[in-house]
Amino acid sequence: MDKAYELNDIVEMKKKHPCGVNRWAIIRMGADIRVKCEGCGQLVLMPRREFERKMKKVLVKADATES
Repeated sequence: MDKAYELNDIVEMKKKHPCGVNRWAIIRMGADIRVKCEGCGQLVLMPRREFERKMKKVLVKADATES
């Protein structure tokens, strides 16, 4: 399974956020990855290794022309 992800992609995690939504936008990438809950706007920062373990799949790919 290919888990390729980029900045501004919408991803699904293995567990839902307490607000009940399971859609996260990637807003920062580096050694750590910051994601934003699409439901309540909560920001979560986690190490890349942890993010890759918890991510289930990419729901929406970022548009290449946004940059």
